[in-house]
Amino acid sequence: MHTIRTIIMGAAGRDFHNFNTYYRDNEHYQVVAFTATQIPNIEGRIYPPELAGGLYPQGIPIHEESELVELIYKHNAEEVVFSYSDIRHEDVMHLGSIVNAAGADFKMMGVKRTAVASSKPVIGICAVRTGCGKSQTTRRVSEILKNAGKKVAVIRHPMPYGDLSAQAVQRFESIEDLEKHDCTIEEMEEYEPHICRGTVVYAGVDYEAIVREAEKEADVILWDGGNNDMPFYQTDLLIVVTDPHRTGHEKEYYPGETNLRLADVVVINKIRTAEPENVEKLRRSIAQINPEAKVVDAASPVTVEDPDIITGKRVLVVEDGPTLTHGEMKYGAGVVAAKQCGAAKLVDPRPFAIGTIADTFDHYPDIGTLLPAMGYGSDQTHDLEETINSTDCEAVVIGTPIDLRRVVDIRQPSTRVTYDLEEIGTNKLDDILAGFLK
Repeated sequence: MHTIRTIIMGAAGRDFHNFNTYYRDNEHYQVVAFTATQIPNIEGRIYPPELAGGLYPQGIPIHEESELVELIYKHNAEEVVFSYSDIRHEDVMHLGSIVNAAGADFKMMGVKRTAVASSKPVIGICAVRTGCGKSQTTRRVSEILKNAGKKVAVIRHPMPYGDLSAQAVQRFESIEDLEKHDCTIEEMEEYEPHICRGTVVYAGVDYEAIVREAEKEADVILWDGGNNDMPFYQTDLLIVVTDPHRTGHEKEYYPGETNLRLADVVVINKIRTAEPENVEKLRRSIAQINPEAKVVDAASPVTVEDPDIITGKRVLVVEDGPTLTHGEMKYGAGVVAAKQCGAAKLVDPRPFAIGTIADTFDHYPDIGTLLPAMGYGSDQTHDLEETINSTDCEAVVIGTPIDLRRVVDIRQPSTRVTYDLEEIGTNKLDDILAGFLK
């Protein structure tokens, strides 16, 4: 029997899921390699035999995406599967053209082949871009369900940046669990806000095994998506978050447009800080692409721990990393708070950036006057700490989803900014979820 030699392009998330759900035990295919991009230091590893299955006793090598064409020729690959998210449609097709020119088919998988069924109701929260506000939307949905007496488990999109075998199925119930699993800043930013509200979080690599564990303790499963990826599970209700600060992106990025077309509910977030004409353009775009979806108007108001630390000061603002890098946002909640509280000046950290943080600014030159909280490993966390403490500022504004001071020693006076979802229109998530629960 002929087996189709396959390469899976990814970023340590959707790629592994597509493999696990469709390719792992499929004798019609031979996956010869993964490629990796977007996330630092995830290449050069092996997808381990324990996860790869019986067809791959040696595991599967993970290469840098820059080696893709060489890998196609080396393995005479017949098929390349595109399996990561938050990338312009145009850039996806440039990659497709590269693959086709090298002689291989270019494949994009839909949810039918890869979405795992659960025995419990599943509510998915996805987005059209990174940084739209999935996390606070998931927290809001979780709060409503728990107030209705439901046990909730959040399953978070994968971030397996360490030992893949050890990370196959992870459960987080306490801050100590974050330390036990040696979580990066990026992981803590996603898990900790749920944990602090008493919600159990699952994550890892093998998402069928993960949901089977979550089903044992939950009445309802919440899928907390990453980037703008499609849900890993068959959803009974799909909520998709959009951002009027980036109107137009809802139909220009993969697979965010797919999510918008699949949505049962669309949240227009950040309305109070966006230009009204952009909100209306986004509203018209949603109506054109998915006229059947219910639309929820929302804001993400900020709360500042100690405004006096900001007022009249030269401040360094530290924001969520991925939102500013491949999410392409120019600012986040920290900048909004700094301006609202009357900061004298936003200090540019670029002259003080060292190591991997300096590399991040080189790779993403359009980042605004702020510091992305990159923390994909201990070296990057160290560089982040050194950059903060070297910056000539009077105060630090922490706009990250976690209290960065718990993992980084910040010597300057600092204050934290938090934000939650606030529905401000006629349609309310309470009413939508009440109907869902019935």
